[in-house]
Amino acid sequence: MVIFATGIAGWFAGANAWQWLALIGAGLGCALAGWSLLSSEGQYPNVRRAVAVAGIAVAVGCALVWGKSALVGAKPIIRPIVATIEAKVLSREEQPAEERVRLMLATREPGSERAIKIRLNLPLKQDRVELRDGATLRLRARMVPPAAPMLPGGYDFSRSAWFSGIAATGSVLGEVTVVDPGQGGGVLRSAQQALSRHVRAKITGSAGSIASALASGDRGAIAEADEAAMRDAGLTHLLSVSGLHVSAVVAAAYVLALRLLALFPWLALRARLPLVAAGTGAFAGIAYTLLTGAQVPTIRSCIGTLLVLAALAIGREPLSMRMIAIAAFIVLLFWPEALVGPSFQMSFAAVIAIVALHASAPMRAFNAPREQSWLAKGLRNLAGLLLTGVVIELALMPIGLFHFHRAGVYGALANVVAIPLTTLATMPLIAVALLFDAVGAGAPFWWLAGKSIELLLGLAHWTASMPGAVTMMPAMGRGAFAMFILGGLWLAMWQSRARVLGLVPALVGLTMLTQLRAPDLLISGDGRHVGITGETAGELLVLRESRSDYTRDNLTETAGMTGVTRLLDEWPGARCNRDFCAVLLERGGRKWQLLIARGTEYVAERELAAACDRADIVIAPRYLPYSCQPRWLKADRRMLDASGGLTIDLNKARITSVASDQGQHGWWRPPANLPRLPRKEAAPTSVATPQPSP
Repeated sequence: MVIFATGIAGWFAGANAWQWLALIGAGLGCALAGWSLLSSEGQYPNVRRAVAVAGIAVAVGCALVWGKSALVGAKPIIRPIVATIEAKVLSREEQPAEERVRLMLATREPGSERAIKIRLNLPLKQDRVELRDGATLRLRARMVPPAAPMLPGGYDFSRSAWFSGIAATGSVLGEVTVVDPGQGGGVLRSAQQALSRHVRAKITGSAGSIASALASGDRGAIAEADEAAMRDAGLTHLLSVSGLHVSAVVAAAYVLALRLLALFPWLALRARLPLVAAGTGAFAGIAYTLLTGAQVPTIRSCIGTLLVLAALAIGREPLSMRMIAIAAFIVLLFWPEALVGPSFQMSFAAVIAIVALHASAPMRAFNAPREQSWLAKGLRNLAGLLLTGVVIELALMPIGLFHFHRAGVYGALANVVAIPLTTLATMPLIAVALLFDAVGAGAPFWWLAGKSIELLLGLAHWTASMPGAVTMMPAMGRGAFAMFILGGLWLAMWQSRARVLGLVPALVGLTMLTQLRAPDLLISGDGRHVGITGETAGELLVLRESRSDYTRDNLTETAGMTGVTRLLDEWPGARCNRDFCAVLLERGGRKWQLLIARGTEYVAERELAAACDRADIVIAPRYLPYSCQPRWLKADRRMLDASGGLTIDLNKARITSVASDQGQHGWWRPPANLPRLPRKEAAPTSVATPQPSP
């Protein structure tokens, strides 16, 4: 399974078709070599067989994700478009917290008539009953290609959109006309929306929004402050329908069916009750998955839970590495792109950590039955739960740092309370309340469910407000992340003393992590947003304030900061006028003169060329004339179109671009024949004192 996943990861890491073919060829070569050695007599037949199977697994993994990319990938629109379109509503997602409704539409690309799927945001005040699933609408919209990462190491929505078949995103402009009301959505979709509205009507405020997420998978009404607190407290996994929720539903159905059927001796003597209970649990898990929208993470959790039920039904060990490998293989077989997403990595890392911990000899001895008082037994169980939480947090921390540049410190302690509270109180109370609503008697249970969620939110806000609750770090490199993954898998899979060797790559990754430092310059892909680190303690200097939380969060998280920004023209070290800011930075014993464009109005070319001559780095969101020739880097629109966002380490004169991680995958198509980034050795050795800004 690990080798199969390696083949998939190799496709994402590879830059072009030649490298992908080389990987497939190398895998097939290993397979042929292994099988040829197997046909001859010799020692270590298991090793030769493993080499052969591993080669096939690598080749199949790479070919599988390549094939899916070619089959389902949606070519994005070339440029932003404002047009009037006629489209059919495929699905809608209400997001009251954002004051919008997100519509997934099928339409034709303006100008080419290519059938495409687009995602548009509609202001909540313009929503009405007629805008339902299946309706045909006429509207005016602004559409843009799915966004690439704003900065290196950022979230790549363009990749997710490619595998989801989304060719454009944008927003609705003006009124929407219903051409055909359609037949409405399916039964399950309508039931999900009705359930979400029903729950929010019974429990008001933030508690109702979270209750709706637990019952129907609808997270659109959760307030931003509550979601941020849950994230910083390490409890955000409770907001999305995942393995915890599916397992709770299945376990409840399994236990109830087993206990109730055991009350009938005639049936208990003639039927295998565990098998019947497993079937009941499977039905409940599948129904819950469909009712909550059947998103890929939920389907993944459902598959794993069904495998556990199958193991219970046939009398096998329900939680084992083999079972995890089968579940992961099934998921990757249908959704190979999930491998590079944080959801897949975090869910399977948590389960692997749990199984590896409880399968270890010390933990088995700790959990072994023994004669002791109820108090001692309770304390032992609490200690085991706390240890499990700590191990899970350690397993998830590198993944959180790699994808989100942050990790919670107190998550293990918060989850000791939050997980039992959610699974043993909140979810059962919501289920009972829905059941008693059939006879109009659910109000007391809704009140109790609301209080339990308020307790959960109080825990989240209290934990998130504690000093040092969140650790922020600059973007982690792929090398350090690979070391953590290798070390973690080695520690989890080996049972002998060789297990401790997994600490070696983990320590290497930790060493690489300690050497991380924030880049000195952050430049967005459009050149409009620039961040400078290291000049003011705890603050990120920014060129302009942004109304977008997405922009601010990308800048601060990539810099490894908590979100405090300061405008560049308010900083004494910068000299700004209407058009440009001139900044002098000292890094690594050198002085770097920066010239950063602020406006888009015309500037006399002779004056601009003279200012560029005095600068080492020029940054602009527009095309600059050829006469503008700085000493080292001209990051204007022409270059940024090719490179995407940039981070620059001035100490090492090293530039990292978004394009360097993209290769020739379908979701990244920069213009051709554009300038390359400067080489490291082209960096200046010294710079004159800054001249007056133009």
